[in-house]
Amino acid sequence: MAEKTCGFGIIGVGMIGEFHARAIADLPSARLVAAADVVADRVGAFAAKHGCRGFTDVDALIADPEVDVITVGTPSGAHMEPVLAAAAAGKHVVCEKPMEITLERIDRMIAAHQKAGTVLAGIFQARFSPVNLLVKAAVAAGRFGRLTFASAYCPWWRTDAYYAKGGWKGTWRMDGGGALMNQSIHAIDALQWIVGSPVVAVSGRVATLAHPHIEVEDTAGAVVEFANGCLGLIQGATSMYPGTARRLEVSGDRGSVFCVEDTITTWQFADEATGDAEVRARYAKEATSGGSSDPAAISHAGHTACFASAMEAIHAGRPPAVSGPEARKAVEIILAIYESSRSGRRVELPL
Repeated sequence: MAEKTCGFGIIGVGMIGEFHARAIADLPSARLVAAADVVADRVGAFAAKHGCRGFTDVDALIADPEVDVITVGTPSGAHMEPVLAAAAAGKHVVCEKPMEITLERIDRMIAAHQKAGTVLAGIFQARFSPVNLLVKAAVAAGRFGRLTFASAYCPWWRTDAYYAKGGWKGTWRMDGGGALMNQSIHAIDALQWIVGSPVVAVSGRVATLAHPHIEVEDTAGAVVEFANGCLGLIQGATSMYPGTARRLEVSGDRGSVFCVEDTITTWQFADEATGDAEVRARYAKEATSGGSSDPAAISHAGHTACFASAMEAIHAGRPPAVSGPEARKAVEIILAIYESSRSGRRVELPL
């Protein structure tokens, strides 16, 4: 039997709202019903472009009986309020990263949807990348032997104009952080998810070096300790002109895999398996730059995968692949790095 069509409502129709609309249009059992934004002209133009209703009142969108699923693309520190309102109305939610900027606010969101029996899903597109899924499967199969080192690097660049736009980027109150919380969070989530062992401690340092007018960090580095004994590094920056592709490296005493975005540059194991040569050939394409210098220069395919996963969870009555508790993990790691930088000490998790 065909799945019921889900009516979607988008809250926040800036750049990321456009990605949400494209993702919804890709899904045959999804329909964009409505959009809401505080800027009337912007939501009016968006609604006309995508053939949906437009609201300047978020509560009116949430109350729309044709809206089953709400996607939230407001500034990071303004995610909680619409997510709580959606839970109170019995509506499912797919929320942009970071889920929120403090653990307390995230925990309130999770608790509200657990009480309502609705789905709360996060957006971490990297979990649906074919390359990352291959690396995750290789870790789960024990092909690396004992994991020894696993690292994520996000050597990106953002202009001063990027931070000036909208009035909230680069602020603690609404962005919740800088290069780690806004940009590198995708790589950090992918790293901890692939390793599959909790991060138990971090030792980090953050700084603002290339954008003196912002409050938050544009340069950060941390040593990471996992519960299984594996060590690693996290590098996150928006200060590294011209911005280069994100990298992920996983190594153990029986193998190593190095990835640049969705390209595999090293796939080598002590025990060569059927299919290894095919993997190396298939994913040896030239790496894209991703969002290394332009946040709009990414595909919406990852959002499509996230939304599809959320819809599958809704229809099956189970948690989505990126549930609220899963989306919380990367935020906790980042907040621990901030605390380590402030205190000058190694910080243990959970916080």
